[in-house]
Amino acid sequence: MRALLGGQVRFMVTGSAPIEKQVIDFLKIVFSCPIVEGYGLTESSAGSCVADVDDNLTGHVGGPFECNKIRLKDIPEMSYMSSDKPYPRGEICMYGPSIFSGYYKRPDKTAEAFDAEGWFLTGDVAQIYPNGSIKIIDRSKNIFKLSQGEYIAPEKIEQIMNMSPLIAQMFLYGDSFKNVCVAVIVPEESEAQKWATANGVSGSFAELCEDAGLKKAVQEEILKLATANKLSSLEKPKEFILHADLFSAENNILTPTFKLKRNVAKEVFMKQIGQMYEKVEAAEAARAAGSKA
Repeated sequence: MRALLGGQVRFMVTGSAPIEKQVIDFLKIVFSCPIVEGYGLTESSAGSCVADVDDNLTGHVGGPFECNKIRLKDIPEMSYMSSDKPYPRGEICMYGPSIFSGYYKRPDKTAEAFDAEGWFLTGDVAQIYPNGSIKIIDRSKNIFKLSQGEYIAPEKIEQIMNMSPLIAQMFLYGDSFKNVCVAVIVPEESEAQKWATANGVSGSFAELCEDAGLKKAVQEEILKLATANKLSSLEKPKEFILHADLFSAENNILTPTFKLKRNVAKEVFMKQIGQMYEKVEAAEAARAAGSKA
């Protein structure tokens, strides 16, 4: 495999989004070279951190470049604090000559992006290990609050659910006037077809996404992963639909770097979101009526 790339590859760098440890370890074996993770944003002139090629540990993005300073900002509503033990946690703030000066003709957005001391607020949440290496663990700008005041970090939950071979993509949504989350899930087509064959179900992928049996199988995966990762009951979607079309940059639900555009996804699935909440409320009303009988 290494020869297919010319035989001169010394190391590889990955970024944009975290990769599971087992995937990186597998690729290291396949290509017989170090593979390290980096971190950065457009606003920080791309790369800002990268792991050392001699570091055999995976799951972190190393320390900051010499041109950057990094500190953590407490996020009490998400229980991320720089005083946390054993590892400090909080929102990554950056300062240095590589940080942008502002958004073009958007003074309002520029003001939101910096604190009073001129530190750039990335919106990414990290924990810092004793050796100074940084692990990205969450995204503060995407949190939402449910009606009872509980804060939910959807990206963390989506990443956990994407560990299931049956789930390709998930969009988790919570209305601030509701007390539960709902989700749009794109099943992994090949795994869905395997499930269909094993269970004697026929039809196109779109038809399988309407099958109650497949939905039950996905529900079991959600419950299994939620239990294994100690998610609270509020972090699990109370209702979800199966969607046959992958989220992509072409349908404008993902950015060119494959990040979910939550505002676009919300608009695209607004009707289905409303229907899911109606279904949840109807079920709760039926339970309440049954308990009174």
